Amino acid sequence: MITLAHEAHRHGDGLASALPPALLAALAGGYLLLAVRRGREPRGWSRWRTAGFLTGAALVAAAVTGPVAAFAATDFRGHMLQHLLIGMLAPLGLVLGAPVTLLLRSLPPVHGRRLGAVLRCRAAHLPANPWVALLLSVGAMVALYCTPLYRIVSTGALPHHLVHVHFLLAGCLFAWAIAGPDPAPRRPSVPVRLVVLGVAITVHAALSQLMYAGLVVDVPVPVAQLRGAAEIMYYGGDIAELLLAFALVSTWRPVRATAPRRTRAPAVASGVS
Repeated sequence: MITLAHEAHRHGDGLASALPPALLAALAGGYLLLAVRRGREPRGWSRWRTAGFLTGAALVAAAVTGPVAAFAATDFRGHMLQHLLIGMLAPLGLVLGAPVTLLLRSLPPVHGRRLGAVLRCRAAHLPANPWVALLLSVGAMVALYCTPLYRIVSTGALPHHLVHVHFLLAGCLFAWAIAGPDPAPRRPSVPVRLVVLGVAITVHAALSQLMYAGLVVDVPVPVAQLRGAAEIMYYGGDIAELLLAFALVSTWRPVRATAPRRTRAPAVASGVS
């Protein structure tokens, strides 16, 4: 049985299929150009960040083209592999590439200050909150598979592409809120972010187990595909979240309590009578 979500996608026009790889190529090329320019400066630019961003872009491209896309068009396990790559693994690489920092260093000062003001404005506080990012990423996955939403987005290629865009953006937002090197307004402490990540791990594990058992989820596919997809979600999600946790704790610098400074008593001058 071919999954409903990808039956329409299989018959999408060529332009819609070619657009995502073209956008990814332009995005990766623009990042690489800026990274090379900043690398020639005295401050330089981290090659690890460049490698991370290009790896993330390559994972998205691999998910929407080639064998993975063909697998997803006929099997729900391929669909889950796509979402793992697009929504969890690729965002980690893209975010660790620190694209906003690279852009801030590349823009003229006046435009850089404007971008910085946007990042500090109140409107940016809500999406930068890890709990909001958790709801948009993990919560959306629960809504997709545990409600009739999966059947609704199965009606055509456009809803299918929109789901991919949502998971990519939500995954980037979550990775940025948890461990992103780019500046974020009012970022909570590392212990708080670890708690949020722990909730995400728990929800992923519970959803994958329910999917394996065929409980609660509303996905009309054969049992073998459903169980295989659940295994991909369970084990692949663990790998992605452990990598995110490592990225978070590797930058953790606990604040050490410092002893209060002792004030030196003023010397008393002895008067001569």
